[in-house]
Amino acid sequence: MSRLLERGGVLLEAGPEGLAVSGDVDFEIAAPLVEAGTAWLVERPAGTRLVLDLEGVERVSSAALSVLLEWTRQARKAGVKISAVRLSEPLARLTRAAGLDELLPLAGQA
Repeated sequence: MSRLLERGGVLLEAGPEGLAVSGDVDFEIAAPLVEAGTAWLVERPAGTRLVLDLEGVERVSSAALSVLLEWTRQARKAGVKISAVRLSEPLARLTRAAGLDELLPLAGQA
């Protein structure tokens, strides 16, 4: 894994499978996360399949969901396919409550 961003206890890494985030994502770190992740995503060749892994984000955070949604938008724009999204249980609950689970290819769902 290659470290793309580390700030305030939040870590963004990239690997062959995709992007992974850990730590407490808040609105202060959201913009730098979007920027670093997007820069990496748009360098992938069109048709690449990736995983967005937010299992390491333990605190319920609408900021983390905002980052996730922006990355999926940027990936779609770049022709990159998000094959799965992995969420921590707190984020999965927030995603279901917000009705966003229908929009994301959540890991573990058919």
